Amino acid sequence: MLGILSFVGFTLLVALIAYLATRKTDESSSDGYFLGGRSLTAGVIAGSLLLTNLSTEQIVGLNGSAYTDGLSVMAWETLAAIAMVVTAVFLLPRYLKGGLTTIPQFLAKRFDVTTKTITSGLFLTGYVVVLLPVILYSGSVAISGMFNVPELLGVSDSTALVLCIWGIGVIGSIYAVFGGLKAVAVSDSINAVGLIVGGILIPIFGLMAIGDGNMFTGLDNLITSDAARFDSTGETGQEVPFSTIFTGMMLVQLFYWGTNQQIIQRALGAKNLAEGQKGLLLASFLKILGPLILVLPGMIAYYYFDGSLASSDLAYPELVRAVLPKPLVGFFAAVLFGAILSSFNSVLNSSVTLFGIDIYKQHINKEAPEKTVVKYGKIFGICLALAAMFIAPMIANAGSLFNYLQEINGIYSIPIFTIIVVGYLTKRVPAIAAKIGIFSGSLLYIISQFILKGKFVENALESAKASGITDPAALKLVEADAYPHFLHIMAILFVTNAAIMLLIGKFYPRKEDFELEYTKQVSIEPYKYVNHVGIAICVIVVGIYIYFAK
Repeated sequence: MLGILSFVGFTLLVALIAYLATRKTDESSSDGYFLGGRSLTAGVIAGSLLLTNLSTEQIVGLNGSAYTDGLSVMAWETLAAIAMVVTAVFLLPRYLKGGLTTIPQFLAKRFDVTTKTITSGLFLTGYVVVLLPVILYSGSVAISGMFNVPELLGVSDSTALVLCIWGIGVIGSIYAVFGGLKAVAVSDSINAVGLIVGGILIPIFGLMAIGDGNMFTGLDNLITSDAARFDSTGETGQEVPFSTIFTGMMLVQLFYWGTNQQIIQRALGAKNLAEGQKGLLLASFLKILGPLILVLPGMIAYYYFDGSLASSDLAYPELVRAVLPKPLVGFFAAVLFGAILSSFNSVLNSSVTLFGIDIYKQHINKEAPEKTVVKYGKIFGICLALAAMFIAPMIANAGSLFNYLQEINGIYSIPIFTIIVVGYLTKRVPAIAAKIGIFSGSLLYIISQFILKGKFVENALESAKASGITDPAALKLVEADAYPHFLHIMAILFVTNAAIMLLIGKFYPRKEDFELEYTKQVSIEPYKYVNHVGIAICVIVVGIYIYFAK
């Protein structure tokens, strides 16, 4: 009961602070609602960026991957720091110079309105079919596991899961749809502090549990039990083979931190370029510490439960329930609930922004006043949230949660990233090249991952079994060698799409060079130490990899 009371109390407190912080924001204007009045400071941006990313699809999913593969999955965290530095130095100055509210708006200026609309549609499809349902599902797994909801309510596991999904979805919808970006960003910043503190407590108590009360003994036991699991360089058959960090891994990171509307919208709301860059750099430095929260607990869980859990995605919630003192479970569940709401709110708010600005205002009612755009954006957000709540329970049979999320995202992430990169680095590539790049990238990826891959893997496994190979570990390697890793496929398609666009630009260039105009909405004077801090962060990341490489 104490846990439930602290859970409710902390959630209401954060909501009240967010409400008080946003009372002076004009939510009837698109700039006020979608970008928080372009008033976000470095601290708010950093906290919001971290908590938007640091949610249960990361906490549950990545710790589940670490439970299976060990330290090599830290690439999803540590390499993010480099991508954020690139965003701060190269992309954000261009975004703020153009006064963008959404990333597709740049594509309208660079190519044409149709390209912008197609891209917005791809983002929205990915959000409702993949990202929102994954957030709801992973959050429900965590909350249901920590509070033991099936036993508490006397219902089945599947019923408890659905109840949690709808509870999170309804509360998150109210928060995001009616609060706007500033409400989301302020609540994120508060929750980020609690989540980092609470998140660090889990590995501390976990190490104490496997070290007879001594954290350092626990760490020594963890390392000596299987030193190979502390190798930063993944092997073939694992989720992140070392070679992938030089191909698709960096592309995924750059897309996520530099062009994904859900993430970059926080930086677009900066009061000026310097604050936006400082926010990104602060978040990137803190991101280096991410494996302590997102990888180490999964490795501890593997040792604690002796690799016997029915599903790797249960590693984190089961470890929390096993090692965290009972009085702290309620607090941590409240903080984790805030993280769940954060990611859900962030994606939903970004979806509302994309629909309101890029679709409703552009194609449905061009003369609509800003208040009307916001109104219909909110209505769309409610519909999107309902759709995600219906889809979320279906993810239970998707296998590795984090791997599923990353692989499915490739349908839209790489095509969009390709046209943005080509759009910024060239001046004469025409709009038709962008349209072809989007459709060819999505279509080729779907053919590769959902048609060809299955056939190659099936044939390889049949041949292996016919030759007498029955060991599960050996068959896993056969499956991994049968077809290129999806991150390699992403890199191949990125190069292919870029080449197609450049060839079209060579033979059918646009009539005049593209020039990005400065809208003067915010100051674009850069943070004077942005390059120094950025280089230092990149050096730290490389040093970590070298230190843990076996």
